[in-house]
Formats: sequence, structure tokens, C-alpha cells
Amino acid sequence: MAGGRGERLRQLTAHRCKPATPFGGKFRIIDFVLSNCVNSGIRQIAILTQYKSHSLIQHVQRGWSYLRGEFGEFIDVVPAQQQVGEHWYRGTADAVFQNLDYIRDHRPMHVLVLAGDHVYKMDYGPMIAHHVETGADITVGVVEVSLEEAREFGVLTVAPDLKVLKFAEKPEHPDPIPGREGVALASMGIYVFKTRLLERLLEEDAFNHESNHDFGRNIIPGAIHKRAVFAYPFQDVRTRAQSYWRDVGNVDAFYDANLELVHVSPELNLYDAQWPIWTYQVQQPPAKFVLDGQGRRGHAINSMVAGGCIISGAEVRESLLFSNVRVEERSMVERSVVLPNVRIGYDCRIRGAVIDEDCEIPDGTVIGHDPEQDARRFHITRRGIVLVTADMFRGDA
Repeated sequence: MAGGRGERLRQLTAHRCKPATPFGGKFRIIDFVLSNCVNSGIRQIAILTQYKSHSLIQHVQRGWSYLRGEFGEFIDVVPAQQQVGEHWYRGTADAVFQNLDYIRDHRPMHVLVLAGDHVYKMDYGPMIAHHVETGADITVGVVEVSLEEAREFGVLTVAPDLKVLKFAEKPEHPDPIPGREGVALASMGIYVFKTRLLERLLEEDAFNHESNHDFGRNIIPGAIHKRAVFAYPFQDVRTRAQSYWRDVGNVDAFYDANLELVHVSPELNLYDAQWPIWTYQVQQPPAKFVLDGQGRRGHAINSMVAGGCIISGAEVRESLLFSNVRVEERSMVERSVVLPNVRIGYDCRIRGAVIDEDCEIPDGTVIGHDPEQDARRFHITRRGIVLVTADMFRGDA
């Protein structure tokens, strides 16, 4: 599922959908769920797109076209086509409903429905095995979150055997886990369905004019008291510890998840050869650090710097620079996330910022040091992170 607007990411999704947003120095968000599928042995994948999908489609075509059709492997990008009626996708459930014929053509016993806009590494095999072993009609992947965070998710109340008793979408007062008053179970947007049941539920929902046609708001809550719906905790299979999962649904969360990667031992290990994250990337030369004069020494400390970057007589600290970023002399970049193809001019000071693709930061620009001045030009998050886009410099945003 990769058709959402991603509005909480503000201007970061002005020209792209959330799954196409760059993440982690060289990836796009959708690369994580696609890599999970391929690494789990799942190689029959459909990506349902709708809003601002051009860059996503382009990325998938360039980076994910290596699967072999003659072996029954594919990643198909399926845009909204008004397959039934004259409306586009009205919700996540309607998106799948409009593509039921596509699913039937492949005759699966089970369908795995995934959100394409979360960052995590997961082997889906154990979840599917759990679904079969428990005889579940529907299995919902869940993670533990704080009660404050839970207001942004679908929240499940479960019995001791993990049978789902209640499902509330973005509740104002989420139910905590019994005995753990500060923690709730949140849906990951991952569902396993028996195929025949999925068809029946979606067909019933399609003709319900009061429905939002959404898995979290309608399909799952409506099935709880009629079907065997079970939760599957996203935990390490051996240790039962909570595994890494991030929604990156707003600018603060996006900023935090990226900057976590510069830590000495981040929770998300991008260097794990046993579970690689695949992507498409432009062929770039190695990152280069030049000049060694007093006050104009090119270096980066506690940072990640992607290929094609040139740090020319500038200093980068605790930051993540994507590909083809240039930082000119006497500039300082601190605790910032700089997306691809950005040029930061001479004598700039940037702190606590997210700089979007293709920005040209003029010489002498100061960002993240004066909130009042920043608010006149850029977007400031609740936590004070400064979001800067190319449109803002042109006066279009």
C-alpha cells in the first residue's frame, strides 16, 4: 500500500508520496518493506499507488526490476485505474478491493497486506507461519508504543492468547496493556488474510455507503466479533525483545529516525549483511573532504556522508548527508538531515534542520539559530526542527 498522501510530513511530500521520501542516506522509505519481502522469500508483490506517485514509480522501475518473470517473480506497480465505478481509491480497503481480479489471477492461499511507508526490518515468514498455526482468519502485526504515541495509530486490546478483542483507530484514550499502564499495542499496518475471507470482507465493505473503506477503521474492527483475529507481536524470535519499527509519519519522527543512524550502535543496523536493504542509487564517486587550513578544514564528525558529497573547507557534526551534497568553505552543519542534491553555500550556519532535495542554500544563510527569523521563511515543527525546501526559497510555499 503506497498511495497515501503523507500530509503530516508537510512540505516533504509536496511533490512526492511518503513511501518515495528519501531515508537513511541512500534509500527511499519503500525500500525497507520491499527488502523485507525479498529477504523473506516473497517475490510476488504488487505496489498500489495513487497520490504523487511519479518519483515512486520511477524509483521502483530503476531499482527493483531485477526479479525474474519467467520464475513467477514480479514487483508490479498498480496505479489507481477506476477498475470499479468512477472513483479513485477511497481508502486502503477499497484499493485492494479494486484489485481483487489481479489477486485472483495469482490464486494465493493467503494475502499479506503491507503499509509501504514504515521503516523496519522484518522476516514475514514467522508471522505467516503463526497465522497458519493458530488457524487465524486475520493476523495483525503489532508493536508496543507509549500511550501518547498510541493516539496516532490503530490500538488493539487483546486476550492472553493474543486474540483481538477490540480495535480502535487513533483513539483519544487508548487502552493500555493490562499491567503496563503506560504502554499500548499499536497496529503496524501489516495484515495476513485468508484470501477467500479477504474477498468477502472487501465486497461487503464496498457496498457499505457509511464505510471509510479502510482496513484500520472498518475491516478489522468489523471482523473482530465474527472472525478469529489475532495479534502478532513484532519481537525478536529468540529474545522476545521489541524489534525496531518507526512510522516516520511527521517531520519530527523523520528527523529523529534519520539522526539515530549516526549513533555508534544504532538500533537500525544498515550494515547487516544478513538482511540487506536494497535500493536504486545513482552512480556517484566517493565522498570527498578537502582543504586543511585554519577555519576552513573539510571534515565530518559523528556523521554519515553518502557518495558524491564534497565537504570543502566546512565542518559537519552529528548529521546525515545524502548523495551529491556540497558544503562550501567556512560553513557549519550540525545535527541536520540533508537530502540529495543540495548545495550549502559559503559561511552558512545550519543546526537542527531537515533540508529537502535540490535546495540551493545562499552564502551566509543562518538556519536553526533564530526561531523567529526561521518561522518567517521556513516550517518549524512542534519540537523546533526547521524544515527547508526549495519552494520556500522561491517563495512558493
